[in-house]
Amino acid sequence: MASARLVGVLLLVAAMRGVGQEAPGMADGPLVQAAPIERRVPDVPKQEVQAEPLPPGPPYDPGMFQKNRFPSAQLAFLNQYAGAVSNEVWRDKQFQRVLKSTVPNVMFHYGRDKTAMAALDEVISGSATPVTVREGRYVTVAGQMGTYLAGRGFVWVDLQDGIVLEVFYFTPSNGEPTPTLTVFSKQVKEDSIEMTQLPPAFEEDLARWSAGNGVPLVTIRYFIGDANEKILLEHDEDYCAAEIGRPGDDCMQMMADAADKDMVAASYLEQVNYATNATARMIADPDQIAWIGVRDRTCGGVVDPLGCQIRMSRERVHVIERKPVWKPRL
Repeated sequence: MASARLVGVLLLVAAMRGVGQEAPGMADGPLVQAAPIERRVPDVPKQEVQAEPLPPGPPYDPGMFQKNRFPSAQLAFLNQYAGAVSNEVWRDKQFQRVLKSTVPNVMFHYGRDKTAMAALDEVISGSATPVTVREGRYVTVAGQMGTYLAGRGFVWVDLQDGIVLEVFYFTPSNGEPTPTLTVFSKQVKEDSIEMTQLPPAFEEDLARWSAGNGVPLVTIRYFIGDANEKILLEHDEDYCAAEIGRPGDDCMQMMADAADKDMVAASYLEQVNYATNATARMIADPDQIAWIGVRDRTCGGVVDPLGCQIRMSRERVHVIERKPVWKPRL
């Protein structure tokens, strides 16, 4: 009988334990909560806008140089000056006649008002910089004899096409945008002009001269032609091209900086009514400041922010200049 009771008790305990495993009570320890099921919401990618590729600038057209083009025979005398100091050719009477025909007869402000020819004379007359004749065709006469404001310049001649361009660089200190580079040529009469409209060989020699004379590739740039006014010489170079960009440069940032410089120059020219000898201190334009804020917010989240910034800035320049955006013919 005792054995039967013992077996019964053991069976009863086993049954109770089985029940305890299915439904644990307080005596079995605290209840463990099951981890909640994590419901992941699929990530929705932020809508991004891809900036369109930048359009090319207007092509070079020699026909733009309409006035006072020289027959090549009249410029052949310059070949004899290859390697000579620039002062020698500067004092040549034939060369002075070339300059008289091509340097605009306007007042230019370099420290004080003077003719454009007088400003060039200050930096090239007496120069020991060698005359270069590249490819038997492209002549450069240069100097940096300016006694103040870091003045320097050069004259560029295409012996074959009879084209002459003068360049003057200095650092104004009177409140106008600085430093500035101005290209002169009375052979051109245009309301607006971009660098790619000038001879490619000139662009190459300008880049070489800039590198050798401490002149920034990206700077405030103007053009004075045969219209008695100073206009914007717009940066439209592709600084990412191997023949223009310098190793190690952030070429897209250079293009964005160039577009910003053009906006500053265009705004200043509008303020001074395109005067060739303007000396006014630049006034901050509230509309321009507000527009820059809109541009920066617009371009802040796109795939190509610098490309967006460059495009919007160029369009803004054309609005200030009141000229249409150039488009290639189809």
